[in-house]
Amino acid sequence: MAGTNPSGTVQDVASKGEVPERYIHKESDRGARNAPLMAAPVIDIALLSSSSKSGPELEKLRHGLQSWGCFQAINHGMTSEYLDEVRRLTKQFFGLSMEEKLKYLKEELEMEGYGNDMILSNQQILDWTDRLYLTVYPHQSRRFKYWPTNLQRFREVIDEYTTNVKLISEKIFKAMARSLDLDESSFLKQYGEQIKLDARFNFYPRCRNPDLVLGVKPHADGSAITILLQDKEVEGLQFMKDNEWFNAPIVPDALLVNVGDQVEITSNGIFKSPVHRVLTNSERERISLAVFYLPDAEKEIEPLEELISETQPRLYKSVKNFVGLSFEYYQQGQRPMEAARI
Repeated sequence: MAGTNPSGTVQDVASKGEVPERYIHKESDRGARNAPLMAAPVIDIALLSSSSKSGPELEKLRHGLQSWGCFQAINHGMTSEYLDEVRRLTKQFFGLSMEEKLKYLKEELEMEGYGNDMILSNQQILDWTDRLYLTVYPHQSRRFKYWPTNLQRFREVIDEYTTNVKLISEKIFKAMARSLDLDESSFLKQYGEQIKLDARFNFYPRCRNPDLVLGVKPHADGSAITILLQDKEVEGLQFMKDNEWFNAPIVPDALLVNVGDQVEITSNGIFKSPVHRVLTNSERERISLAVFYLPDAEKEIEPLEELISETQPRLYKSVKNFVGLSFEYYQQGQRPMEAARI
């Protein structure tokens, strides 16, 4: 039976010093702190907006998504000052009193709201993170009872950020299609008009045993793409490539974009949904904001016909409501892609 974290919020646990057994990973799963920096490309979003099917930026995009499954997006239309305001609001929320934050506590079996891991099994290793999870698009799906009311400009800033991220996502999908010599609307058509954007504000408290505990366990995203605003100063995100972990650097003013499992399915395995995780830190807290672009749950997601051939056979089944499947697999430390693979 699913339930909530019995030890309370991670912020509360961290304040007591000792790390409960439920957070400690077996030795083979622990963080590699001396990992090399990843070499995922830095992509100029403005250059991707051209309708041309060729060009160095498109080539960089295709190669980056084939090899790393992610890239750093610059020139995306949001200023450094604006991104700092988004980070400031994130920090302010987690800096509120516990009494105030608990006003937004998520309900049992719900994703939205303030809290941490949902417990699906007694064997589940817990993540060292608290989060505020909100559906931010479409507007009629917003549940404002979970939106902080005492943070000045929170709704206004997040509304603007959501609009920007949606536009950036659509530019990326069109460029991805052009990079594969497809009609630029190929990905967007498959994902449907009833798409959803979910935002997850993450807070990683200091951890006295960072070598034993992970902020987020290894996983790939169930989204189509994820756009991440990293902490401006504290690293912690790692990506796996060829069974080796690499540190994701902080690129000033960049958004880190990674494709999720639903793009890997749509591209018939050409673009890779990367496995990633988050380390903990004994000296500094860390925040981030992930926005997940989620296709219409009622639409069937499947490989595009143009990407299936004798030399590149169909790799994945048609799937619906992949996000629901993804969440359950994640908490069990498994990849939902295995259920989609032919």
